[in-house]
Amino acid sequence: MPHPSVSPSPTFSPLYRQIKSLLLQRLESGEWRPGEVIPSESELAVRFQVSQGTVRKAIDEMASENLLVRRQGKGTFVATHDDPRAFFRFLRLVPLAGGIEQAQSIPLECWRAKAGPEAARMLEINLSDPINIVRRLLAFSGKPVVVDEIYLPGEVFGILTLDMLQAYKGSLYSFFESQFGVRMIRAEERLRAVPADRTSAEMLKVAEGSPLLSVERVSFTYADKPVEWRRGLYSTHDHCYFNELG
Repeated sequence: MPHPSVSPSPTFSPLYRQIKSLLLQRLESGEWRPGEVIPSESELAVRFQVSQGTVRKAIDEMASENLLVRRQGKGTFVATHDDPRAFFRFLRLVPLAGGIEQAQSIPLECWRAKAGPEAARMLEINLSDPINIVRRLLAFSGKPVVVDEIYLPGEVFGILTLDMLQAYKGSLYSFFESQFGVRMIRAEERLRAVPADRTSAEMLKVAEGSPLLSVERVSFTYADKPVEWRRGLYSTHDHCYFNELG
């Protein structure tokens, strides 16, 4: 006699995780913009009809994930790429000599195209959907260190032009946030060693065949939506890729 089928029990989600999900929805909808203060824990507790401790736990977790930033005596703010600390979250190059260097982004080209199979897969869009492609150099102390080719979904970045990129003085992610309302939350990277071809060697001012670090990145905004795929070549003659674990 066959056993009766047993339907799986619903996945349990702690109350603070449910509040976190509601807060993320508010961020995704743009109710609270990057850099803006969010309502106090007591106000949120009343709004969601939960205890202040539950709200605090949700906010603590979001702060640890760099979604929110607590400022002593001022409140809790939506994290923004305008914060200098955010810059070093997504750029892991440090000089071998030590210290911290500010990078200069030098946009070279910006053009529109149709997504090929790889871009469509990485950005989770349809084949032949419009995309914007940006090529730029990243220089430290005037010396080119990184050449990036960046693929962006046209649905979001359709009006992007080279003039817009060249006119903006901040970081690229700060530009995406302020001009297009897109905040990069997290990224996945794949690294490997490759020899410099003629074009990259000329752009990075290294000998053809020199070892370069290839860094392929997919960046995600709220709801784990991919909004950037980039392929970068890094010269590690004077710099190394630094990552802190634990």
